[in-house]
Amino acid sequence: MKLIGGIAKYTRGLSDRSVAWLFILPTIALLLAINIFPLIWMIRLSFTNLNLSMSYLPLRLVGLDNYTDVLTDEDIWNRLQMTANFVICSVGLEVFVGFSLALLINRQFRTHSFWTTIILLPMMLSPAVVGNFWTLLFQPQIGPFNYAVSLFTGIAPNSFSMTGEVALAPWTIVLVDTWMWTPYVMLICLAGLRSIPDYIYEAAEVDRASTWRQFWSITLPMVMPFLMLAVLFRAIENFKMFDMVNLLTSGGPGSTTEVINITLKRAAFEKWQTGYSSALAIILFVTVFGAANIYVKVLNRVKQR
Repeated sequence: MKLIGGIAKYTRGLSDRSVAWLFILPTIALLLAINIFPLIWMIRLSFTNLNLSMSYLPLRLVGLDNYTDVLTDEDIWNRLQMTANFVICSVGLEVFVGFSLALLINRQFRTHSFWTTIILLPMMLSPAVVGNFWTLLFQPQIGPFNYAVSLFTGIAPNSFSMTGEVALAPWTIVLVDTWMWTPYVMLICLAGLRSIPDYIYEAAEVDRASTWRQFWSITLPMVMPFLMLAVLFRAIENFKMFDMVNLLTSGGPGSTTEVINITLKRAAFEKWQTGYSSALAIILFVTVFGAANIYVKVLNRVKQR
């Protein structure tokens, strides 16, 4: 009680702005400690030759050598291309299926609340659980996925492996990510559909506009900012994809599904190339940050129309 009374006595003479800063400062200090300081330290390390497997070597500055090595590494560009393909395919499928489900749920039929809850279940699971769950489903001998495919195609269940074949493994990642995060896109699209005033559709019906015409002239343009927002969020998250890929395929077979973050992990924690991996992480950060900024500017222009 004495402590509370002392705090109240101290803050009594402060302005509202000062009191607000007093409450915000601990959070700012925590963010600086958790986010900003490690980022600054990583930038510093990216200009050094630090390799923890050879810690006996003296630490020295190497300038932009690590950045040059990253940008001239053909394997890095291949991993970036693979990551971009994964982002485009998975986000495209999630937006298409998510928007379709949102249109269906928005009709508010009798059991729409129940089915909405069922659809949202995958999103509530952690990527680690989803990775292990689908790893079991894709097992050629005991997994039900191969038997389901065999039921519809007649192919022998043990004649193919979704996670072990070069042609199928990338689509395995896309399939699992789409299954998990389509509900997230559906929620954003559903919020956009629910924000459209009913009187706009009523006016369109008075003008005898068909359902298809209402969709192209009213629904799609007014939901477009929400769709673009969903694309932005999912593209950023998919570009950072690591845990699910690591659990499902570990980047294999070979390096078929080795997204850029798997490469970063191997450089940092298997080869212990701390300086090199720090430079790679900074390049990825700048790439995502720059692309997101450009995308947000385009999104703002769409919203102003």
